[in-house]
Amino acid sequence: MKRYPFLYFLPFMLIFCHWTGYAQNIKPTQTEAVFNVVTTSKSGNPRQGEVISLVSQGSKKRFTGTTGEDGKCTIIIPSGEKYIIYYQYFSDQVKYKDLDVPGGDHRVTYTFTMKYDPPRTFTLKNVFFDTGKATLRKESDKALLELAEVLKLKPRMEIEIAGHTDNVGSSESNIKLSADRAEAVRIYLINKGINGNRIVAKGYGETQPVADNNTEEGKQQNRRTEVRIIKD
Repeated sequence: MKRYPFLYFLPFMLIFCHWTGYAQNIKPTQTEAVFNVVTTSKSGNPRQGEVISLVSQGSKKRFTGTTGEDGKCTIIIPSGEKYIIYYQYFSDQVKYKDLDVPGGDHRVTYTFTMKYDPPRTFTLKNVFFDTGKATLRKESDKALLELAEVLKLKPRMEIEIAGHTDNVGSSESNIKLSADRAEAVRIYLINKGINGNRIVAKGYGETQPVADNNTEEGKQQNRRTEVRIIKD
């Protein structure tokens, strides 16, 4: 599982007391533990819409919570199991650490604090267009629906859709093609209920390659659609 070096996590704490804020009325039992999560930026601003999951290593069951405006959520998990903790970065599930939850008479509340600033740019995977056109192909739906869901979870987020091409064709035609493709993604998201004021579409043509255009593999990497976070 891919790890991101930009993350800075506060210590993981095991406490035998009640959470003093949003989950103060939720108490652990002999069969269930309480898992509280706090997510913030490095400057301390709460992160809304962060999806945190704990997956049982035995049953493979997934227990998930989504942080509110205060960057907090509570997840109730069965005791006496081992878990893997994940957080979601757009379509990626990123492993954070393993967690062993004791059972029996151990009644515990876990407090988990994450403090991080994610990358501001990422490439949308599996977004495809007809050759030489700005027509989205059906197989792009999954990736674009996932992006729409993230934007719904994070109502303050504003993004730029950046279209890029390889160096085949003229510079002028590539700028137009990349701009039209970026706009096609923008329109798709608007049709899925995202406010158009939150999305800017720009085309960069062949001006920002990430690989060598002298190879087919490099050209394929350069034909990409990026999401650039303007505000979160």
